[in-house]
Amino acid sequence: MKNYIPKWFFPSKTIPVTPWRSNHYWKSKPSTIFILIIGLWLFGTGEAFLIAANAGVSPWTVFAQGISVQTGLSIGGATFVTGIGVLLLWVALKQKPGLGTVLNIIIISIAIEVMVEVLPNPTTNYLQIIQILLGIAIVGLGSGFYLTCHMGPGPRDGLMTSIHYKTGIPVGRVRLFIEITVLTVGWILGGQVGLGTLLFGVLIGYSVATWLKIVGKITRK
Repeated sequence: MKNYIPKWFFPSKTIPVTPWRSNHYWKSKPSTIFILIIGLWLFGTGEAFLIAANAGVSPWTVFAQGISVQTGLSIGGATFVTGIGVLLLWVALKQKPGLGTVLNIIIISIAIEVMVEVLPNPTTNYLQIIQILLGIAIVGLGSGFYLTCHMGPGPRDGLMTSIHYKTGIPVGRVRLFIEITVLTVGWILGGQVGLGTLLFGVLIGYSVATWLKIVGKITRK
């Protein structure tokens, strides 16, 4: 069966080395910065697709929505505040950020703020599912670009790895604990949990891994 399926269908097990990969967290060539910005914008746009579908969002966006409901901040503003708050936790954990970390907070927040205003708000389950799946695919594509820039993890990924290094608890368990925690707190605060949340949890890993495989393949020398 496998011989009849394109090789790109099988997801990557690692982050490929691309021509734009940086060797420094704070300094790189302009092309790398450009690809980093594009990747982060796509990531935020994908999140906006889920928000606009109005059928449940990713766990961290559920948390941001809860903050938005409780404070009156826009969803982009709440996402920015959440990113800053998570980054401050790095101080105690002695995790070193990079330019990619800082831009992650800024650009994803702006992309969500801008794109959620222009994307459609489907009213049928069929169209909502299509928009959710498109959002998950776009988040994966954005990840395929920004992760391969190697300019520092996003604040949420950095928190996960910091706790892992400090405690020795496996990364998968740390991530599961963090995601369940922020999802629960966000839901209690008023964030939206639904089909989009479920589909994101099930499909986002495969989406990211598949796009990493494709990016690695098309940039291979």
